[in-house]
Amino acid sequence: MKTLPRDLSWLRFNARVLQEAQCPEVPLLERLKFLAIFSANLDEFFKVRVATLRRLVKLKKKTRAQLPHERPKRLLAEVLAEVHRQQELFGHTYRQEVLPALQAAGICLLSAEQLTDDQREWAQHYFEQNVRDLLSPVVLDDTLHQLFLKDQAVYLTFWLTQPVAGSRPKGTKKKAHAERVVIMELPTKRHGGRFVALPGGAGTPDDPHCVLFLDDVVRVGAPGMFAGYSEVTVNAIKLSRDAELDIEEEVSGDLLAKIRSSLAKRATGYPARLLFDPATPPEVLRAIKHKTGIADEELVEGSRYHNFRDFFGFPTFGRTDLLNPAWPELPHPTLPRTGPLLPALARRDHLLHPPYQSFDAVPRLLREAALDPAVSAISITLYRVAPKSAVAKALLKAVKNGKQVTVVVELKARFDEESNLYWSEKLQRAGAHVIFTPPELKCHAKLLLITRREAATGQPSRYAYLSTGNFNEATAGLYADHGLFTAHPEIVAEVDQVFRYFITGEEPVGLQHLLVAPFTLRTQLLGLITAEAARAKKGKPASIILKVNSLEDPSMIAALYAASQAGVHIELLIRGIGCLVPAEPGLSETISQRGLLDRYLEHARIYVFGHGDAEKVYLSSADWMGRNLDRRVEVAFPILDAAMRAEIRHLLDLERADNVKARDFDNNYVQPAPGEPRVRAQEAEYQYLKKLAGRKRIAKT
Repeated sequence: MKTLPRDLSWLRFNARVLQEAQCPEVPLLERLKFLAIFSANLDEFFKVRVATLRRLVKLKKKTRAQLPHERPKRLLAEVLAEVHRQQELFGHTYRQEVLPALQAAGICLLSAEQLTDDQREWAQHYFEQNVRDLLSPVVLDDTLHQLFLKDQAVYLTFWLTQPVAGSRPKGTKKKAHAERVVIMELPTKRHGGRFVALPGGAGTPDDPHCVLFLDDVVRVGAPGMFAGYSEVTVNAIKLSRDAELDIEEEVSGDLLAKIRSSLAKRATGYPARLLFDPATPPEVLRAIKHKTGIADEELVEGSRYHNFRDFFGFPTFGRTDLLNPAWPELPHPTLPRTGPLLPALARRDHLLHPPYQSFDAVPRLLREAALDPAVSAISITLYRVAPKSAVAKALLKAVKNGKQVTVVVELKARFDEESNLYWSEKLQRAGAHVIFTPPELKCHAKLLLITRREAATGQPSRYAYLSTGNFNEATAGLYADHGLFTAHPEIVAEVDQVFRYFITGEEPVGLQHLLVAPFTLRTQLLGLITAEAARAKKGKPASIILKVNSLEDPSMIAALYAASQAGVHIELLIRGIGCLVPAEPGLSETISQRGLLDRYLEHARIYVFGHGDAEKVYLSSADWMGRNLDRRVEVAFPILDAAMRAEIRHLLDLERADNVKARDFDNNYVQPAPGEPRVRAQEAEYQYLKKLAGRKRIAKT
């Protein structure tokens, strides 16, 4: 079965991120942000995927032969070659395109060598007043037995040569003193950022705002730090460590202790990549390798500056003309702007589309439930918790007010374990029932359930919120997701079954609406694909539209190939990993694929099967990967209301029609046909929801 290796497919996704940084239609400061996203993505890729491949390469030959995928050594070579190609393109984009465009717009990012005498004097003073005391030099000599480099921190190396006459300290050997290697961490966090804005500047090409890397401020001050040497060469390095926790392979012991232990190990994990400035003297690299034990295979030539994710904090100087135009959060068309939400949920279902519509409806609902005397219980799943989580604070308020609060916390959400651990411990101390998933399972479902005793009947009622995105107000402003508020009796009863599984271990049974992994999701999806194939074989219209972040699972790909061969029309909208190869003669001729990348991260998963009145539309938290279908609790939920189904389909159809920000399988931009209007899906979705809100408000008035 023909498929694209997962890691190479992911690199294609990151190449699309880089395309946005290259695109001249993207506002200039937004292009800088895409460079930051590309860099942050690549760091994570090395910490997780490249580190995993290197572990596989080190396995014994007989063991490697049993691996289900192609040989890791060859794949690793292909991956590193593609990374090198992308980094070359990244460097060209940054140096030859973005920096000159910034200068033409009146913002100049200077190097230490480009400073005027006055600017250098100011930078020297700034260094002495604001930076020097933050530095902790370490000399790499015989007295240092081992050097530990922090994960993802930028270090500056100093190659000191040609000592000034009479400056050699007493008792030191002349040769040892003649050449020295010193290293120190760049104090980005303690300084308050990576960039230093110089005073003055009108923001015009002739009189630009000038900015320095903190690195270059140190370069200006370095000769004064090492006054005993006439030659001081400053370069930068950065180490990425293996971040794979391997918790999924652990099946016994206290999970909380393991997470704490693994977080500690992450800081001291095996090196995955050491980025270095190509101008770094070989003597410096030799000293670092000797003191750290880093091998040549882990050395990756980078650029003069590392950690481009720091460009998220690049000063904007109030230049809104160089940023995306503001899209204010839209009022919700059916939820009340003020007053209680629960009565509105009792009357009808409501769809929520963050970030176009405000995610605050969710913490607002939780705050209402926390204060409502008739609410007896709240249950919620937390996968990625914001550091200053309004959701978690509302849950704490509910506990304080005597509600029974059950929180399923996923401690294994990679790179968010610390925040999740912090809030889980705080909730536990407050008295919430905090449940950690078993080591072999992750909870990736996004579920909220509120139980309330109704005054009119005296009977308990349940209200649910099911979503494709996390209960995280920070990411809700950046990720495009869909959520459903509902009091549908059968759906809320099935949501309750999922929570009972976490509490009692009793598997959900008899589900009529929700597709739940690892129990029914895979088999029911395969059944839906097979049903469409059977329709196609009978000559009836048959179609599947699948929007996911990742499509990688071999059995799901095989089922889609079989459906294509049966004549099913299949459209794939894949943001990230896509291992299926579309439009292959005799294999996938009826399958097309595109991916959408724009100002918001497409995060929603949507599954559409069938046509017309028989069409089934599901929203889900689950990608089509083995881990999502077999080793995670995931939920796909149907949109039963016809008007809401039409709303989701219209938004999806806009994405299917995008010919501005959509790319095909080979990363070529999808071009409009002759005479066809340009469609930028995210902008069109915003305008559609804006009109929908206005129309519904007018109708209500």
